[in-house]
Formats: sequence, structure tokens, C-alpha cells
Amino acid sequence: MSKRNKNKTSAWVAIGAVVLIILLLVWLTYADLLGDTDVAAFVGSAVENMA
Repeated sequence: MSKRNKNKTSAWVAIGAVVLIILLLVWLTYADLLGDTDVAAFVGSAVENMA
């Protein structure tokens, strides 16, 4: 693999990582605004309501 291809690959990996971090922050902010930050407790209460 040439040095130029390696640089392009590194750039895309960096861009992908930044996008994933932004999505994670948006997801956590949205969950915090809804007050739904404890996923395990949410799943537990949902299962109890179904029974």
C-alpha cells in the first residue's frame, strides 16, 4: 500500500471516529433531556409492565 493511500485511509478513519463521537454525544444529550439515562432500569420496568 502506498503512502498516499495510507494517508487517505487514516483521514477516513479519523472522520468516521469524529462522526461517531458526535452521534454519541447527541444520543446521550437526548437521553439526558428525556431523563432516561439508566437503560437497565428502563428495561427492567418495561419487563415488569408487560407481566
